[in-house]
Amino acid sequence: MKKEIFITKASGEKELFSDSKLRHSLERTKAPSGVIGKIIDRVRSEVKNGTKTAEIYRYALSLLHEQDRVTAGRYALKRAVMELGPSGHPFEKLVGELLKTEGFAVQVGKIIRGACVSHEIDVIAEKGNRRVMVECKFHNQPGTKSDVKVALYVQARFEDIQKQWQTQPEPGREFHEVWLVTNTKLTSDAIQYASCAGIKAIGWNYPPNNGLQNLIESAGLHPLTCLTTLSNNHKQLLLDKGLVLCKEILKNKNLLREIGLNESKIKPIEQEIGNLRKLV
Repeated sequence: MKKEIFITKASGEKELFSDSKLRHSLERTKAPSGVIGKIIDRVRSEVKNGTKTAEIYRYALSLLHEQDRVTAGRYALKRAVMELGPSGHPFEKLVGELLKTEGFAVQVGKIIRGACVSHEIDVIAEKGNRRVMVECKFHNQPGTKSDVKVALYVQARFEDIQKQWQTQPEPGREFHEVWLVTNTKLTSDAIQYASCAGIKAIGWNYPPNNGLQNLIESAGLHPLTCLTTLSNNHKQLLLDKGLVLCKEILKNKNLLREIGLNESKIKPIEQEIGNLRKLV
């Protein structure tokens, strides 16, 4: 019988270490089952009471990296999205690109007048006669959740803009829906309020099987921060130049040279991006 081991989550809560939970996260990388089994055995042999989930993640990632850099990049997806910060602008661009894959025309960072104040809308998405106001809540610290206050804030902004439109209607300028998209978990109160208020809420794993993680993976829109062939410094330099996605690197190879990379270093980057795209 396996000994029960309690680990510490980023929030400080204690949780029973679960082989199945670790297996599920590794299976999303499409790593071979034999490799996954070996990693789980290695992790279980090292984990102790009080071990932090971040330490388990880093250890599993290092073991996966030894086997295959591409699957390691997929495993690091949640952390890679958090590394798009500290500002939320790259995350807003990522959300906009995801909406484009669903047929929406997208504008990012537009100022819209409300009845009381003007608002900078993170993403405006339009398809047919449908116009959606999308508010993006970005967090760059593990364990952080988007709570009901975030949902209330989004609804208040939406209502202020709607009130202004009702006062001075402009054809084609009305918002029909409001969405909240976050890269972390949503609290149960946030989900309940969003459902009641008519806000479409998307969290990292919410709705089930259609959360942000699933959307990114199914669209193949991996952020460049998931690449293991780029240093953290080079990732930041590319983010500073306005790049967010792996696919943008392939269209802007000259930027890799501008940040000091030669052909011998560029080739492995291109190969890793190509392999990531094959796994979609």
